[in-house]
Amino acid sequence: MHKDSKRREALLYHAKPTPGKIKVVPTKKYATQRDLSLAYSPGVAEPCLEIAKDVNNVYKYTSKGNLVAVISNGTAVLGLGDIGPEASKPVMEGKALLFKIFADIDVFDIEVGTKDVDAFIETVKNIAPTFGGINLEDIKAPESFEIERRLVEELNIPVMHDDQHGTAIISAAALLNAVELAGKKMDEVKMVISGAGSAAIACANLYVSFGVKQENIVMFNSKGALKKDDPKISEDQRKYATDKDYPSLLEAMVGIDVFVGLSTGDIVTPDMLLGMAKNPIVFAMANPNPEINYDLAIKTRRDIIMATGRSDHPNQVNNVLGFPYIFRGALDVRATKINEEMKKAAVVALAELAKESVPEQVNIAYGETKLNFGKEYIIPKPFDPRLIARVPLAVAKAAIDSGVSLHPITDWEKYEEELLERLGSDNKMVRLLTNRARTEPKRVVFAEADHLDVLKAAQIAYEEGIAHPILLGNKDVILELKDELGFDADVPIFDPKDKEEDKRRLKYADIYWKSRQRRGISLLDAQKWMRERNYFAAMMVNEGDADAMVSGYSRSYPSTVKPLMQLIGKAPGITLIATANMMMTNRGPMFLSDTAINPNPTADELAKIALMTAKTVKMFGMEPVIAMVSFSNFGSSSHESANKVREAVAYLHKYYPDLVVDGEIQSDFALNAEMLKAKFPFSKLAGKKVNTLIFPNLEAANITYKLLKELDKVDSVGPIMLGMEKAVHIFQLGASVEEMVNMVAVAVVDAQEKEKRKKMSAK
Repeated sequence: MHKDSKRREALLYHAKPTPGKIKVVPTKKYATQRDLSLAYSPGVAEPCLEIAKDVNNVYKYTSKGNLVAVISNGTAVLGLGDIGPEASKPVMEGKALLFKIFADIDVFDIEVGTKDVDAFIETVKNIAPTFGGINLEDIKAPESFEIERRLVEELNIPVMHDDQHGTAIISAAALLNAVELAGKKMDEVKMVISGAGSAAIACANLYVSFGVKQENIVMFNSKGALKKDDPKISEDQRKYATDKDYPSLLEAMVGIDVFVGLSTGDIVTPDMLLGMAKNPIVFAMANPNPEINYDLAIKTRRDIIMATGRSDHPNQVNNVLGFPYIFRGALDVRATKINEEMKKAAVVALAELAKESVPEQVNIAYGETKLNFGKEYIIPKPFDPRLIARVPLAVAKAAIDSGVSLHPITDWEKYEEELLERLGSDNKMVRLLTNRARTEPKRVVFAEADHLDVLKAAQIAYEEGIAHPILLGNKDVILELKDELGFDADVPIFDPKDKEEDKRRLKYADIYWKSRQRRGISLLDAQKWMRERNYFAAMMVNEGDADAMVSGYSRSYPSTVKPLMQLIGKAPGITLIATANMMMTNRGPMFLSDTAINPNPTADELAKIALMTAKTVKMFGMEPVIAMVSFSNFGSSSHESANKVREAVAYLHKYYPDLVVDGEIQSDFALNAEMLKAKFPFSKLAGKKVNTLIFPNLEAANITYKLLKELDKVDSVGPIMLGMEKAVHIFQLGASVEEMVNMVAVAVVDAQEKEKRKKMSAK
């Protein structure tokens, strides 16, 4: 990506449409005078008095129990160093975002303008009553050690410096599994750690608590191995200092079992790896460049077990596997601290989770046939939906067992359900979708690439590795817009009206004419239509010159879909085309069908729409739970609209008994699990969370998805074409750049699935 373009994009992301990445949102009604009198004066006095009687009531009447402070003084920000508290704020807001989307924890980021340890500690202590927990961030060592130690001792809420302990917890889980796979024992392994800062010390301390012998660890800083007679090293570092002489890292790594890198890129050579013991374990966690390149390392030693900090290699040591869930568990039991028992519980939970069968949703997200515990899968993936239940639960139990909990949990099954429900507020599906597209990007035709926003979507898809764009439109306009955007990648550009494309256009026209000559299309007609971009793009996909196409930004849906129906048509065995929209609601992704094609489907067609939608839901790694909605509940009306829904459900129950589908049912009962179970306990939907709604007609579906989109600002992916032979998808008229990028990811994933099915049917 063009450097200036990337810089501009990053700045625009943080500045527009609202500066920053987080905001405060009310959780109570505030529409009437009565609401306001309860929220503030005079009603607010009542909870104040209750808290004055018993300070623990603050958890009952305020947001303290779900509020964490992310606090920094900006002295060690990422790899940028001491850049000051104001400059650290974007990073702290980013941390707040991760807390929210992974564990549904609210955060205030606080930047403290002092480097004085005592002043910093005093500031945090003074504001601590506001919060349920404190996450210290980007504070340089050795000051960070004292700051954390004293705050843990002097406060009665959980405090953790994630830079120290986050990497330690995740890498310790990876180490437990790597040592097991290597056929070694924790108390026997010999280890070199490159790096002697806060993270390195925390890692070493945690490894020792799991059995690694302190005397078997050699720690290096930028000047060499730490020596016991060096007066400049701290007491924390002195534990891992040595009496032996190691002229360089090369000599130190001879015969060792484990190398842990928390330093800088490209300092480990193939010779160093060759000198290590059998089945070496290498955690090269420097970012963005590991201590040794992943491909070089596995080429050098086939028996290596390797982890990095990068998402594009197996075994990513990512702090997001830890801190959101550790604080979630600590907050839920009102822990007074995050102690060693809680950290170790998180380590064990992560290590054990990696040994279990991986949900299909995770396999799909990472483009894997089946992830299995082994050398390339020693820690869970960040998108694993089980993390929210496993890690907080383990941390909460450890807090209770170690005596630091003020609010013990007794019903663990109920707590696990509550944790899983929090996933609804975290719309991970788009991230899962784009992540899966990246595993095998496809050639996607952008039929309206001479529009700025469409070209911007193509640029993002290219730079994010989602797709290989093919640009259609006026070539001069596209080149001018590319220059304006800083989109300097050499991607194919075609203009269907340009003479340069005569040969390709005439070829496509001849193929089209032969397929439609008995349906009133002349050769002249076919040649004329091939000058139109949507016909040209569809033929590119049909003839294998592209894998997928997207269009519709500047034209109405009917005019865009017509050439696709004429040229591409339905998939084998499909008699009906439909569309679904994936809505990113606060309860999780919801699929709505049919939103764009069939005005008034019959009972038979409704059943087919439900089956096609179910297949699409599965494509996204989810199990469909389908409500066939109506204005009627299970026979309460004999209107023809309700009757056809009832008939469709009866057909599905008879011929697809394993499909979780029911109706006819009103939408509020479909979405309110408690109401449904109480009123209609016989329903196949009782006790389940509905994620798919099939509407009785186009009018209801289209109105519903657009109301959701505009009133609740729900992100929409779609309409997603169902039943087409090829991966062709249509943008909403005037779609945003983000919506178009999401649809490109859908098109790529659809092309992946169609290619997979084609290969399977050919066997």
